[in-house]
Amino acid sequence: MTSTLSAQHPVKGWLRLGVRLPLWLYRLHLGRLLGERFLRLTHIGRKSGQPHQTVLEVVDHDRATDSYIVTSGWGEKSDWYQNVLRTPQVVIDVGRRRLNVTAEHLTIDEAEQWLLNYAQAHPHTFQSLTKFMMGQTLGTTRADCRRVAEAIPVIAFRPRQEPS
Repeated sequence: MTSTLSAQHPVKGWLRLGVRLPLWLYRLHLGRLLGERFLRLTHIGRKSGQPHQTVLEVVDHDRATDSYIVTSGWGEKSDWYQNVLRTPQVVIDVGRRRLNVTAEHLTIDEAEQWLLNYAQAHPHTFQSLTKFMMGQTLGTTRADCRRVAEAIPVIAFRPRQEPS
């Protein structure tokens, strides 16, 4: 499926600074200031084999399974997304917690439900993000969330069991 993402170019100027600021907070050991709305993802580059980091907004946290749900706002071409498809064993930092997790691409049905939960909890943010990511402001209905789920990859970071 072809994505309808409008943002196909790198972030520049002041917006770039704003996007990079959370990463610097984590590097300064101040990630707790971001609470659970953001996480730092440490992933392995598919070409370089080197670790990379990025900060992502959390769509939701499933407390029952301790899984974190995120979207790839830049679509399937996003470097971090391509990297976790190649090597799904990653590390996330959320607030003061560090977790060894496995990245799992959600089905459209699963993604739709998580996005609907997010849209209902944060309607204005959801609408702003759809405008930014898709070039149009969508509502917070199930149908709108389905459209987003069909265009934007949704990933679950699920804790992995470490060998004892």
